Amino acid sequence: MAIDLSKTRDRSQRTGGFLDNYVGHRAKIGVIIPSTNISVEYDCQRILPRGVSWHFARFFIAQPDLSDDAKFVRFLELLRGTVPDAVRDVLTCKPDHIMMGMSAETFWGGVTGNDGFVDRIQELCGERGLTTGANAVLASLKAYQSRGSAIRRIAVLGPYQPIGDKNVRRFFEESGFEVKCVAGLKAANATDAIALTPEFGPGSVMEIVRSIDGDDVDAIIQVGTNLSTALTFPTLEKWLGKPCIPINVACCWHALRACGVDDRFDNMGRLFEEF
Repeated sequence: MAIDLSKTRDRSQRTGGFLDNYVGHRAKIGVIIPSTNISVEYDCQRILPRGVSWHFARFFIAQPDLSDDAKFVRFLELLRGTVPDAVRDVLTCKPDHIMMGMSAETFWGGVTGNDGFVDRIQELCGERGLTTGANAVLASLKAYQSRGSAIRRIAVLGPYQPIGDKNVRRFFEESGFEVKCVAGLKAANATDAIALTPEFGPGSVMEIVRSIDGDDVDAIIQVGTNLSTALTFPTLEKWLGKPCIPINVACCWHALRACGVDDRFDNMGRLFEEF
């Protein structure tokens, strides 16, 4: 029996049926992640607006050892050679926007360093929009400020070695914020950050946030895209009564809003509930 697709299509348009939800018709977002990363995809898959698709490309991590400052710097030096290939690869699916699912490199060298990174990647992307971790977090802070949140003093949680913490502090201070604390977890390799548990107890996300929070902290930010706090920070935000911004959620929010996708989500923090 032949099916008259024209009638099905007409009915779908009248009733808002399934045919308006074909793959990526609202936005196709290419996401660039390290080959060692398992958290970015996990967090993106929790944020799936109708008609939006995430498309991942991995760049090779030749040295996952991050056990000291020198190895951390070498890690960044090597990945700079492989990121362009990943951008090249994901562009073949013709995405509308590119999101960098990495963060250390976007903070490196402060504001000037981030600007240089953006310029290099933007040249590869052409006219497509671009989301980086550093810029997404800044945009998130501005969104809160636009609704009356007086955010000046921040505390930061991340998986980096001290040299990474130093660059994170520099970026935010050059962006006009007073950094009260950077809690660097000194992950020994590129996959260690995922081992941090969300529950209470020594070494948990909640315990570390409690240790860096205070009356002199207006907002808490988590950096390091392989450290997923997307399930924990929304609870902490309500508990502490102040903005708590996970970098993966900020990146997804920034990329979607840049594509004109204004969907709201519950249980993902105020960013997706209000802005």
